[in-house]
Amino acid sequence: MATVTDFLDPKDLSRLANHQILAKRVVEGFCSGLHRSPHKGFSVEFKQHRAYTRGDEIRRLDWKVFAKTDRFYVREYEEETNLRCNLLLDASGSMSYGEESDSGVSKLAYGSRLAACLAYLALRQTDSVGLTTFDSKVRTVVPPRGGPSHTRQIIDLLGQTKAGSETDLGKVFHEIAPQIKKRGLVVIISDCFGEIPSILKGLAHFNHAKHDVVIFQIWHPDELDFPFRSWTRFDCLENAGQNHTVDPAHLRDAYLKNLKEYREELVKGCHKHRVQLFPMTTNEPYSEGLASFLAARRKAGMPIHL
Repeated sequence: MATVTDFLDPKDLSRLANHQILAKRVVEGFCSGLHRSPHKGFSVEFKQHRAYTRGDEIRRLDWKVFAKTDRFYVREYEEETNLRCNLLLDASGSMSYGEESDSGVSKLAYGSRLAACLAYLALRQTDSVGLTTFDSKVRTVVPPRGGPSHTRQIIDLLGQTKAGSETDLGKVFHEIAPQIKKRGLVVIISDCFGEIPSILKGLAHFNHAKHDVVIFQIWHPDELDFPFRSWTRFDCLENAGQNHTVDPAHLRDAYLKNLKEYREELVKGCHKHRVQLFPMTTNEPYSEGLASFLAARRKAGMPIHL
């Protein structure tokens, strides 16, 4: 059985001690928290005035406005709420790349530690967190819940998660989106390998439901640099038995050109659908990347009114 320290290093948590996970969009929740709610209430931040109607509470009248206009207006406020965070972890075959590298860290192991850390941060600030793992379809689901003990359930699932078969991200996103009933933060941890049009249609489904969507795109340095020089056998990680032995020198230029076009198309599509795309590589400490992401999000991404 996996232990908490397998996924949560105290040194990594100390780097993130002063960071919070903030929703950029309006979220829905049940208890007082850090995030803006779509429901109007009596707390925290003024939203608007509206004309008094019979039955409104007298204590909500704005007497300063009455003194200026000789009309009754009620002050409305925006309620702060807890965040419902849904972590979606890609456990397809391609995420196993890196297990036999010098660092010994696969994309799936890296993504699992990132998911555990995000869950810990969200639960620490009294938010609720759920975890879904998938490959060609949804494999396991831990529904969003709060409380310190929920960390144990998420860690157990991450410890049991192994890389599976191929995936179709767009299809899986369409499967998951209707299952998330309340708007909140959807965090996708994946290498995002697949047909870009299909992926973007799936992301549009989340956007249509008014979720705040973040993608942590996990890369292994080999995938970005293509450092192979001698004849190499490339095995397909999502279809067992498929492999090709080639001279990388004949492929490198075409590979890097296609990679550049793929990344540009994905960035453009994510921007169109208001999805925040954040690349991370497995040779860099995930805590440093996550700290930079959360700091930038807090600085530039305060809640957007819908």
